[in-house]
Amino acid sequence: MAPTKQHLVIVESPSKAKTIGKFLGSKYKVIASVGHVRDLPKSKLGIHLDNDFEPEYISIRGKGDLIKELRKAAKGADKIFLATDPDREGEAISWHLQHLLGLDKEAASRIVFNEITKEAVSAAVKNPRPVDTKLVDAQQARRVLDRLVGYSISPLLWRKIRRGLSAGRVQSAALKIICDRENEIRAFVPEEYWNILAVFHKEKPFTAKLAQYKGEKISITNGTDAERILSELKKGTFQVESVESKERNRNAYPPFTTSSLQQDASNKLNFSTKKTMQIAQQLYEGVEIKGKGTVGLVSYIRTDSVRISEEAKASAKAYIASTFGENYVGNNHFSNKKKEVQDAHEAIRPSYVDLMPDQIKASLSKDQYN
Repeated sequence: MAPTKQHLVIVESPSKAKTIGKFLGSKYKVIASVGHVRDLPKSKLGIHLDNDFEPEYISIRGKGDLIKELRKAAKGADKIFLATDPDREGEAISWHLQHLLGLDKEAASRIVFNEITKEAVSAAVKNPRPVDTKLVDAQQARRVLDRLVGYSISPLLWRKIRRGLSAGRVQSAALKIICDRENEIRAFVPEEYWNILAVFHKEKPFTAKLAQYKGEKISITNGTDAERILSELKKGTFQVESVESKERNRNAYPPFTTSSLQQDASNKLNFSTKKTMQIAQQLYEGVEIKGKGTVGLVSYIRTDSVRISEEAKASAKAYIASTFGENYVGNNHFSNKKKEVQDAHEAIRPSYVDLMPDQIKASLSKDQYN
């Protein structure tokens, strides 16, 4: 009797392969492509300008053995699932893998999941789809633009400034914005201004700022005027005319997008953007938790959306109700206000709402815990 063939699952990173392999069991073989397997050549432009900007892809140097391993595994598998990351870059990697492995372009071999949990991975395996060529086209457009800009400008920077500098579709535009802003700052003519503050003591001390003088809005532009007004004010008496009491509601902050996660980590933890993304990637791909195995702790970390899935909302509400009581269950709804938001993935959130950081602190590094 011939041995049962395994299903092959190809992911991007080895740590992700390890986590997913534990979820799927022995029927599945999980291999990592370790990022891209094909790219534009480094020695030339690699784009046919006269043929609709057609890119010329080659296998990445140093990945020959890995490609052989993937082809061998694909030949011995009865089903192949392409489980690269759920974004444009991941979609393109799946498309390149299809080409290298000779897979049917129309076959439903692509699986995606927003979080690395057993439930999410199992659901994805049951619902494969074809590779999304629109996402692939979007990634290729970005890659071609990077090459067209970078390949033209970078050598100029090497000649005029120093070797090793690089330019690209984002860097070049961002540098222009920074230069324009710097020119505005340098062109700014500073104006002198003075504020007059007074501390009043009655039941509770409070500070007041002089806003009007002789019934008109005041702007003090020199010290002489400030001293003159101050000496006149000292001659008078002061009284509180009215006290307004207001109640303010402070709403919850919206869920994390990639940029708001980076900003918060910088402000509160002093993390660089690179460090934030490295640690977030570790939490997404899976951490070895004592008694639970390898667990993906957060949802996909590259997103511009504040949307939360219905399942995640239900889990959060159930947890809050059982832990703190029904009175604490809010009805906040966050929506994406900007028109250009892609909303391809939900916001960054914990994969397991009931898995508190303090419970698993011993299994995490200091930075992961923070």
